[in-house]
Amino acid sequence: MKPNLNLITGDVQARIRSMILASDFKPGQRLVEEELCSMFEIGRTPVREALLLLQGEGLIVRRRGWEVQGVDHLQVHAIFESRAAIESATARLAARYITPAQLDALDGMLDAMEPSNEISRIELNKINTRFHELIVQASNNAILIQFHERTRFYYWALRVPVLFADAQLHDTNREHRELVDALRRHEQDRAEHLARLHVESTMKTIEPALQR
Repeated sequence: MKPNLNLITGDVQARIRSMILASDFKPGQRLVEEELCSMFEIGRTPVREALLLLQGEGLIVRRRGWEVQGVDHLQVHAIFESRAAIESATARLAARYITPAQLDALDGMLDAMEPSNEISRIELNKINTRFHELIVQASNNAILIQFHERTRFYYWALRVPVLFADAQLHDTNREHRELVDALRRHEQDRAEHLARLHVESTMKTIEPALQR
């Protein structure tokens, strides 16, 4: 029985996408078909098909070969507008569907992200990412979850060298706590509003770095 080419292509596509989103493949990095074939121990046809599909998603481009798409800083407002729209919509739905277990998990992340804990900025970013992803998952809306996954690449591909001051970290976690409070109280309008304000606040923080 021959293997299903569509399934193999889909698996390769998913694996490359995950590596791009995890920054294993960075913006501007070349993706060589032969190297991918060797990495995945697979023939060229599913790799080439997967790359074409990823090109359609906007994650890679073809310029004298394949490479991971970069993000022009002029796109930053569109990126944040998309992020604000998706995160406010998912927060509204999460306020309706979130479970006690999910709220407990968010509480644990809030405590871990307190500046007084003096965790590394790398670990702080990881927890922050999980925090927002959990709220998106709590929306129980598969389409919005997919949209969020798509925008995550563009958001993190900005590679903005920003070092948040302690006061900004305190403000960020205060905003997080207000959002979780709205989710716990199932206040959909408030959760939606706070999620949008939080993204806009982040935009105001990093915008000066984009002008350098």
